Amino acid sequence: MMGYKILVYWQITEEQKQKIREIADKHGCTTCFVTNLEEAKAEAADADIMFGSNPEPLHKAKNLKWFCTHWAGVNHYLTEGVLPNESCHLSNSAGAYGVTISEHIIMTSLIMMRQFVSYEKIMNDTTAEKWGHEIPMHSLCGSRITVLGTGDIGSTFAKRVRGFEPASVVGVNRSGRMSPEYDKVCRVSELASVLPQTDLLVMSLPETPETIGILNRDMIALLPERAYLVNVGRGSAIDETALTDALNEGKLAGAALDVMQTEPVPANSPLRTAKNILLTPHCAGQMTLNYTREKSVEMFCEDLENFLNGRPLVHEVDRKRGY
Repeated sequence: MMGYKILVYWQITEEQKQKIREIADKHGCTTCFVTNLEEAKAEAADADIMFGSNPEPLHKAKNLKWFCTHWAGVNHYLTEGVLPNESCHLSNSAGAYGVTISEHIIMTSLIMMRQFVSYEKIMNDTTAEKWGHEIPMHSLCGSRITVLGTGDIGSTFAKRVRGFEPASVVGVNRSGRMSPEYDKVCRVSELASVLPQTDLLVMSLPETPETIGILNRDMIALLPERAYLVNVGRGSAIDETALTDALNEGKLAGAALDVMQTEPVPANSPLRTAKNILLTPHCAGQMTLNYTREKSVEMFCEDLENFLNGRPLVHEVDRKRGY
């Protein structure tokens, strides 16, 4: 395990670099910190361990033994030829994003349910002789919430939304395995029976063959007309044409999308003009919250100790499952 080169190619603080250096020095490893993509490509040629996100340097890393991404999603790295070989370990930072994305979910849910956009228009109308106060609202209190995808993001949200006293918080995942954050957990195969009992559907799924198109036209039709939808997982999970139709026809109360099939959303996309749509530019899980970056580095350091001591990686990705 001695003599490995560790390449970190994203912007972290000097204090965070020092945490990585201390572990590396203890095991006789060298460290290299860069932020420029071309430098990362050059340094990757003899790197044994890499920590970053852009897949391009990976094509240069012929000796790579372990790649850790500071992203939670890993579909970019599962394409054949991105990682140098099947024996190269892959880990991610799922677990670092729960706080920031759960707060985004709550924010967008309240914006929709409390009619913020409608009231903002009233405030911006300087010609109005009086304000309207009678726009019906909905509340997280008493809502039946369904969380499709019960990983770190979904479960962190479920824990935090309890403070709003929802009627129920139901999780939906692949295994149906129960978790204490939920009143009940169902298998994905039971989704059709859960959707009609949903006031707020939160989607926090990774992109896998099983999740692509999971919320299709038939599934959307099962949601009540007063239901709201928030997607912070992957845009590929939703049939956007069907969603747009449902919104425009008044068959859904609103939808907040932080992820879309095409990003940025094209200027002529029907999503942009759909009724009661709230679009944000894939910002829920970026590194704009200091906690996220710090947690990601902590997770890498934890697994760096594991890797250099010959122990399994705690945050290793199962390539077959895709997460």
